[in-house]
Amino acid sequence: MPAADDSPAPPKRNKRKIPRQATSEVAWEFEPAVVCEEDLLLAFPPYRHKAPRRNSITPDLQRAFVAHLAATGIVKSAAIHIGRSLEALYKLRARPGAEGFAAAWDEALGWGVVRIEDCAIERALAEGLSNPRANSMLAFILRHRHAQYVDARDVRPGHWLYEQIRAEVLREVGIDEGEE
Repeated sequence: MPAADDSPAPPKRNKRKIPRQATSEVAWEFEPAVVCEEDLLLAFPPYRHKAPRRNSITPDLQRAFVAHLAATGIVKSAAIHIGRSLEALYKLRARPGAEGFAAAWDEALGWGVVRIEDCAIERALAEGLSNPRANSMLAFILRHRHAQYVDARDVRPGHWLYEQIRAEVLREVGIDEGEE
């Protein structure tokens, strides 16, 4: 009789004939999600279904989705993790009353993207000499990371940010741009 070992659980097994169909609850055999209650990212007001069904996306599943999305940055991976389809999640996100879920989704996606960038930088630095593509990957990440940031010395009349702030201030004061 074989001895019991402490090996990790077997990976999730796709039960579908066509792999791309494997996003719904019945397509995967998986362990239940574990969610930390102290995580501020998960303190959003979840959407509550008026008449929940067996396959509804419950508040616990919404939190598990957001937690997995923050860890991976990949929406499809998070959908598979909770056993729900991308279509169902996007429909839930668009529903009135699901604003808290949508905001948490956006925040989690931001954290996930930062994590992916950090992993790419770590890999590029570790493999820089032995992998010529690693340096180009690092250059790409550095070029596009925080591309929305603007050097304050460049903001002067005619700059897009200057003009945007100017229009907002004039609108708040109640002055039409043509009245100046």
